[in-house]
Amino acid sequence: MGNICVLDHPLIQHKLALIRDENTSSKEFRSLVEEVAMLMAYEVTRDFPLEEVEVQTPVALAKAKKIAGRKVALVPILRAGLGMVDGMLKLIPAAKVGHIGLYRDHETLKPVEYYCKMPTDVKKRDIILIDPMLATGGSAVAAISFIKNRGAKNIKLMCLIAAPEGISAVRESHPDVDIFVAAVDERLNEHAYIVPGLGDAGDRLFGTK
Repeated sequence: MGNICVLDHPLIQHKLALIRDENTSSKEFRSLVEEVAMLMAYEVTRDFPLEEVEVQTPVALAKAKKIAGRKVALVPILRAGLGMVDGMLKLIPAAKVGHIGLYRDHETLKPVEYYCKMPTDVKKRDIILIDPMLATGGSAVAAISFIKNRGAKNIKLMCLIAAPEGISAVRESHPDVDIFVAAVDERLNEHAYIVPGLGDAGDRLFGTK
């Protein structure tokens, strides 16, 4: 069963409070989301294996540790997931970036893939799926399925805020996926918005309505 990790570091929680604030401008919102994503990357990558290497310092030969050949792909769910990518790339600059675009069919109410571009070696990479909000879980469940269908096996889901309903949906459909969030909120409202949440992350990132 995949783990659920709530990242309660004071810096993350402080910045998340500013992100939630309806008076935070789009410019500030983008910067804060990027910063929180970078901070969350520390925990998401905690289990990366290390190997011992020798490094020549200006003084002597030192035994040190480097990440042992881990190949990573960051996959944001369009469009809101884009706001978290740059923060993570600052810490994992060698990561490749894929993209998944989904929309909800108005008749079936199920997510439909309209765009999916993955690294050619996706089967060999650890995937970090990125979306600021885990509400109903429909988009995340579908995106994970699309990624698995392309051969990826080691997948993590990283979100700013989750509703209990979304966590349950992902755990039921993909029990092997670890979920990393900065906060688990109370519930979904009748419009499937997370309460108290932060509103529409895409609109707030890009200044749209």
